[in-house]
Amino acid sequence: MSRIGKKPIEIPAGVEVKVSEANVVEVKGPKGTLSQAIDSGMKIKIEEGELVVERPNDSKKYRALHGLSRSLVANMVEGVTNGYTKQLEIVGTGYRATKQGNKLNLTLGFSHPLELEDPEGLEVEVPNNNSIIIRGIDKQKVGAYAAKIRSFREPEPYKGKGIKYVDEHIRRKVGKTGK
Repeated sequence: MSRIGKKPIEIPAGVEVKVSEANVVEVKGPKGTLSQAIDSGMKIKIEEGELVVERPNDSKKYRALHGLSRSLVANMVEGVTNGYTKQLEIVGTGYRATKQGNKLNLTLGFSHPLELEDPEGLEVEVPNNNSIIIRGIDKQKVGAYAAKIRSFREPEPYKGKGIKYVDEHIRRKVGKTGK
C-alpha cells in the first residue's frame, strides 16, 4: 500500500473541505479557495477532522493515483492555511529586476528588457534589484511561474550568472587555464 496515500490529512481549524459527487474537492481557508478534480475511482472520506483517501483496488493505475491524489489534496489544505513562497536570486553584473504596478521588469543582458505581467492569484515582490519573491496559495502556479522566470537566464556553471532559486546550489566548473 502507498505510504503517502494511506497517511490521513489533518484539517486545521478554519479550513472547510467539501467533496462533490463528481469527486471535485473544494478547500476553503483563511487565504482563499482552491478546487481540484480527483479521479472518480478514488474515495475521499472526511472523518473526525481528518481527510482519508482510499483506492478501490490494487491495480497499477490506482496504486499510482493513490499517493498523487493524497498529495494534491494535502497541498491544497497547506496552501489555503499557510500559502507557498518561492525566492529567486539574480546573479550577474547588470542583471536586475524591478516592479511597476503588476508588471515585473527583468534586465538580463538581452537587447531589450523582459516585461512579465503577474499571473492571477500570485503576488510578486521585489525587495531589492537582485531578488524576487513569489507568493500564492496554489503550489503548482507558484512553482511554474518561478520556473518560467528562471528559464529566461538559467545559472551557468562557470561564473554562476543567471537566475537561481535561493536554496539552489550551482555546481561550478573550472574555466580555461593559461600557460
